[in-house]
Amino acid sequence: MNQFYSPGWAFWIGGVTIVSIVALFLFLRGTARQTVFRDKAGNPIATTGHVWDGDLQEFNNPLPRWWMGLFILTLIFAVIYLSLYGGLAFYKGILGYSSDKMYQQESAAFDARIEPLYAAYMKTPIPELAANPTAMATGQRMFLTYCSQCHGSDAGGTKGFPNLTVHNANAWLYGNSPEVLVETLTNGRLGMMPPMEAAVGGKPGVLAVANYVRSLSGMKHDAQLAAQGKPLFATACAACHGADGTGNKALGAPDLADPKRQWLFGSSIETISHTIEKGRAGQMPAQKDFLSPEKIHLLAAYVYSISHGAQAAK
Repeated sequence: MNQFYSPGWAFWIGGVTIVSIVALFLFLRGTARQTVFRDKAGNPIATTGHVWDGDLQEFNNPLPRWWMGLFILTLIFAVIYLSLYGGLAFYKGILGYSSDKMYQQESAAFDARIEPLYAAYMKTPIPELAANPTAMATGQRMFLTYCSQCHGSDAGGTKGFPNLTVHNANAWLYGNSPEVLVETLTNGRLGMMPPMEAAVGGKPGVLAVANYVRSLSGMKHDAQLAAQGKPLFATACAACHGADGTGNKALGAPDLADPKRQWLFGSSIETISHTIEKGRAGQMPAQKDFLSPEKIHLLAAYVYSISHGAQAAK
């Protein structure tokens, strides 16, 4: 939106505000001098001449003094407020207040108050920290703030985003050890499955490899097509997934032979074929620019706790 911003808008908004205040002041000043309308002979006019519904008339009475007094106080308050807090856009005000400045100050004060707590957590190994109920309550709130948008409030994941509650360590693309979790949160991950249609000989090869991939983990498949897909897999896919399809955590290549593995996009023939044909790309954003090392340590401990279950307390 920056391309639509111009400093002239600040002067436009401030100018309209000042003109409005001055106009209201002049209106009140003129109204205060005028009591009731009179005719040429100086006699008060009973009504303004406005009539509705036959007999509903507007009487010629002056504005109540208490109402005018409140209006004047409102204008005085507006002038003082704009002078102190810079509501005119182009003027920062005597106090130099801004919502950003206030946020920075409050954040710094809050961080200073809780820093000793996070420092104590930082000194605690992640498996041990994962067994601390108080720490995990804080970790859960952090997860809901920073991670639930993709992984869900229950960490169960959704299509394209992994389920973080899976206890099977082999189902994690890069692993779920304390060190790996910290690395993932700190620097993020960039996953890439390249399109392989051409490498496996076109759509017939895609279908054959898809059936072979399903056969690796014991899922229903066409045995004849799987046999055709095996040599194609060895040629085009084994470099990342391994000759036996057990994957490579260093590359983030999933284990295709584990019956309990996660299928981020689904395990149907159609979905696997689409993945082979078109490829997949995914990114876990780095959190180092948003979270301190202490907070990442605590968040990693929370993810460790939900992915190890009862083992996290041992």
